[in-house]
Amino acid sequence: MMEDFRSVYVIGDIHGESKALRGLLDYVQPGPTDLVIALGDYIDRGEDSKGVVDSLIELTQSTNFIGIRGNHEQMLLNVLDGSMKPKPWLTYGGDATLRSYGVSKVCDFLPQEHLEFFKTLCDYAETDGFLLTHASYDPDLEFSQQPPELLRWQHLHETVPNPHLSGKTVVVGHTPQHLGEVLDLGHLVCLDTYCHGGGWLSVMELKSRAIWQFSRWGKRRKTASFLHR
Repeated sequence: MMEDFRSVYVIGDIHGESKALRGLLDYVQPGPTDLVIALGDYIDRGEDSKGVVDSLIELTQSTNFIGIRGNHEQMLLNVLDGSMKPKPWLTYGGDATLRSYGVSKVCDFLPQEHLEFFKTLCDYAETDGFLLTHASYDPDLEFSQQPPELLRWQHLHETVPNPHLSGKTVVVGHTPQHLGEVLDLGHLVCLDTYCHGGGWLSVMELKSRAIWQFSRWGKRRKTASFLHR
């Protein structure tokens, strides 16, 4: 699969930080022969969730794009379909998302294009040597059999899974690395480097494993940092 693309870029948790995303995209400039995979949690907490979604929708039109559904997108969809009360979502940063759309109460506030974008997000992606999902996985189950709640909600500080039975490296977000360092365990890489909290938005190019990081103001970090355990 990766051979079909010039570059394959994987983006960690964005959480409403549109300037960081724009800085990243302006730097790597993905085009029609590239693939961009975003690991979820595009919305909530940061100031411009709407701007983030606008930029990601633009990506679907200008390059090859795979969007993975994070727990924050899942909460929003659950609130909108009535299967979840708004309060938990608002507590976890949904209030910032409402403000970015110019509303103060949960209602049918999403433009139809944005709603369709959220509905088409997938549970995971797979390339020749990598599996990619939002949160975590069961090492003994094929990815097609993974429980969605595990893919979206399990934190690595609760349990770090063993290598996956496929032998592929798994790339996730979800568990914030508060020091802003990419967590690289060999069989598992975490790209949530806490952009909304003062860390960085990270992108990894899968073929080279190069990492670039951008602040919430869109400035590139001179040297990406790694945490090995």
